[in-house]
Amino acid sequence: MFTDPTFWVATAFVAFIGLLVYLKVPGKVGAALDKRADKIKADLDEAEALRDEVQDLLATYQKKQRDAVKEAEDIAAQAKTEAGRILEQGRKHLEETVARREKLAMDRIAQAEAAALDEVKARTVEIAIDATRALLSEKMAAKKADQLVDDAIKELPGKLH
Repeated sequence: MFTDPTFWVATAFVAFIGLLVYLKVPGKVGAALDKRADKIKADLDEAEALRDEVQDLLATYQKKQRDAVKEAEDIAAQAKTEAGRILEQGRKHLEETVARREKLAMDRIAQAEAAALDEVKARTVEIAIDATRALLSEKMAAKKADQLVDDAIKELPGKLH
């Protein structure tokens, strides 16, 4: 029996188990395992809380993005409306400007016509006077012509105004 190696292995095993129980190793191992399990559970709880927080933030940012897109669409629609209004206002202003310039051009044309008519009348009067003078100088005697010129000069103030 003392020479049998199985006996000594069994005795060593029982002694080892006894030593482990005496040193309270199974309790310490259990406590370490419990502590490790608690830490893992706390890490899982923290990870779940962080996941919930991230989901809330994601939902918030998605809502902000939708709001920003809607606001951008509203701004674009408002800009289109404003551009249409400005375009219509510019068109109206252009039409008014063209009408004013057309009236101004017509007034200038009328003034030019009046000036041309006045010039033609004045030139016609000059030609008629020159022709009359030439005709009178050829056909009339100097005394008679001088008399007619003097009479015409006397009548002139009454005819002008």
